[in-house]
Amino acid sequence: QVQLVESGGGLVQAGGSLRLSCAASGSIFTINAMGWYRQGLGKQRELVASTHNGGSTNYADSVKGRFTISIDNAKNTVYLRMNNLKPEDTAVYYCNAAVVVTTDPHDYDYWGQGTQVTVSS
Repeated sequence: QVQLVESGGGLVQAGGSLRLSCAASGSIFTINAMGWYRQGLGKQRELVASTHNGGSTNYADSVKGRFTISIDNAKNTVYLRMNNLKPEDTAVYYCNAAVVVTTDPHDYDYWGQGTQVTVSS
């Protein structure tokens, strides 16, 4: 019912920047929250940043001051601007959205397919 499509990953040198995008589409009534998670090789998936209906944002300590999450509500699209990237930021980045669909009053989590970010030293 809901699809999340990510783009913007790639290979960058340490100190560089990337911007990830995630567009939600489908039978969307409203989106309560959107966010980015990442999973490094052999590691658990972790929250990177999230933004909630009403404008609040939340960041992992490791990315504070370097990453910025923003949302275009008209396009149902969330962005993650990543500056001063470090090798330890290397991971697959997944978009997540808590969506209320048109046929159900509850919100459900949806995930994108993931996009690889690789930071070389």
